[in-house]
Amino acid sequence: MSNETTSTGSNESLVRREWSHWVILGALFGASAVVWNRVPAQMPTHWNIRGEVDGTGGRLEGLLLLPMIALGLYVMLLVLPRLDPGRANYASFVGPYTVIRLAMLALMLGTHTLVLATALGYAVNAGRWIPVGVGALFVVLGNAMGKVRPNYFVGIRTPWTLASARSWEKTHRVGGRLFVVAGIALALASITGRPEALVAVGAFGAVSLVWLFYYSFTVWRDDTERVPVTGTKPEER
Repeated sequence: MSNETTSTGSNESLVRREWSHWVILGALFGASAVVWNRVPAQMPTHWNIRGEVDGTGGRLEGLLLLPMIALGLYVMLLVLPRLDPGRANYASFVGPYTVIRLAMLALMLGTHTLVLATALGYAVNAGRWIPVGVGALFVVLGNAMGKVRPNYFVGIRTPWTLASARSWEKTHRVGGRLFVVAGIALALASITGRPEALVAVGAFGAVSLVWLFYYSFTVWRDDTERVPVTGTKPEER
C-alpha cells in the first residue's frame, strides 16, 4: 500500500512539474499541423545579422525541425540528472532547473511562432525578434544560475568549478550577473536593428566567458578546502 502511495505521489509531482513543458511541446507540433497546408513549399528558415532571410527550407525542415529539436532537448535535460555523478545535488535546485528547461522550450516556441508567421506572409521581422528572445533567455539563465548547485551538466563547468565548491558558487554568482547584462544588451541591440551593436554584444560575451574561465581558476587556487562536485552534498550548500 505504501509503495502504491509513493508511486502515486511521485507521478502527481511529475505532472505538476512537467505539465507546462508538455503544453509547449504540444503547441509546437500542433501549430505545425494546423498550418501544414497553408505555408509555401519553400519557407524562410534562417536570418542573417541584419535580419534578412538568408536560408529557406521545405515543409519538413521549416515545420518540424524546431519541434523535434525542442523534444530532443526536453528528453535530454530530463534524463541528464540520472546520469550525473553529482545527481544528489539536483534535489536542491529542482525549481531553478525546471525554470531553465521551461525557458529553453519557451524560446523554441517563440522562434517557431515567428518562423510560421513569416511563412504565412505576415510582416514580422523574425531576424530582429529572435535575438530578443535569446536575450530574454540569458536573463532567465542569469537569475537562475546562482541557485544551481554543483553538477557535471548544468552551469559554468570548468576544471576548477568542478573541483571546488567555493569556485562553483562564486563563479556562478558573478556569471549570473554577466548573463543578465549580456541578455539585456542583446535584446536592446537587436531592437535597434544595428549590426555593429550585435557585434559589440558578441564581443562582450566572448570576453566575459574568457574572464569567467580565469576567475574560476583564481577562486579554486585560493580555496584551501576544495570539495569536488561529487563530494558536495545539498545539505552542505
